Amino acid sequence: MTDSAITNLEKKDPFADLTEDREEETQKEDIHIRIQQRNGRKSLTTIQGISQNYDLKRIIKVVKKEFHCNGTVVEHPEYGEVLQLQGDQRKNMKMFLTQIGLASSDQIKVHGF
Repeated sequence: MTDSAITNLEKKDPFADLTEDREEETQKEDIHIRIQQRNGRKSLTTIQGISQNYDLKRIIKVVKKEFHCNGTVVEHPEYGEVLQLQGDQRKNMKMFLTQIGLASSDQIKVHGF
């Protein structure tokens, strides 16, 4: 049994394909975070300007779990794809985007109230 033909003992990084294909992607445009008032205390947070290189549906999935709110990706005729979150998530989104390295804090513009 010393001359075994087991080939799965090689070291292999399961996430190597994710890092190899990804060159230095940087956010070139500013990201705008706005709040829209709905009824009474209800509000929507919209995030516009995230580069098309990123998968917005994956971002919204992580954000929904992180902030315990509902959200969706909406196609806007003027701004393109916009993230919408329930509630006032402006500070949370600014911290989140800077922590994951998607944009620097000077590239994020927070609007409203």
